[in-house]
Amino acid sequence: MPRKLSKRNNSISQTTDFDPRSFNSSTTSHATASSLPAWLTDTLPLPRLIVLDLDYTLWPFYSDIHISTPVRAAAGPNPSAVTDRNGESFSLYPDAPHILHLLSSLPSSPIRLAVASKSPVGDLCREVLKLLRLPAGPPAGTTPSTKTIEVFDGGLEIYEGTKLHHFEVISRRTGIPYDQMLFFDDERPNREVEKLGVTMRLVDDGLSWGELERGIHQWRRNRGLL
Repeated sequence: MPRKLSKRNNSISQTTDFDPRSFNSSTTSHATASSLPAWLTDTLPLPRLIVLDLDYTLWPFYSDIHISTPVRAAAGPNPSAVTDRNGESFSLYPDAPHILHLLSSLPSSPIRLAVASKSPVGDLCREVLKLLRLPAGPPAGTTPSTKTIEVFDGGLEIYEGTKLHHFEVISRRTGIPYDQMLFFDDERPNREVEKLGVTMRLVDDGLSWGELERGIHQWRRNRGLL
């Protein structure tokens, strides 16, 4: 398998009409309409569930190749990275923590989150998700940061096999119809889930504000809303 680690995305965001720096990781209850992405304030429906792949979608590495166990949280009270046995540092794509923070804190039209990954090292992935922290809400220093794993209230399906099975389990658990799901993944063969009615956004370089916006628009087009 190719060593894909060099594909790490260090940009703030891909093209979008939303400036992520204006959001500043605050919860939507503290944000103004002008500081939120347009798709969140335009009154059009949103998917009820967003499902994320892990490797090269939520984070820029292969969980079963690049990390040497054991892992531990990086230094600091709110670690946004983990280090492995070799001292290598691993974190989410730059926009991903803020995206997860926003989606998990919506006061209206709540969107649930889930993971569907073929990684063969599910226990390690769960450990990384437990150690990585999302940005704390305002005012600074008064709201504890959240373990990344805690925002995935739709469940974690992390094991080898077809993504069709991952989604069948997620649908049974959540009771959410497939056509109300939006899936982000970096591997084209996983578009097989579209046979179920799931909308899949094929990402090239990880989850970003731009990819999130394009995924929302793609889901709306598939539903005849645009």
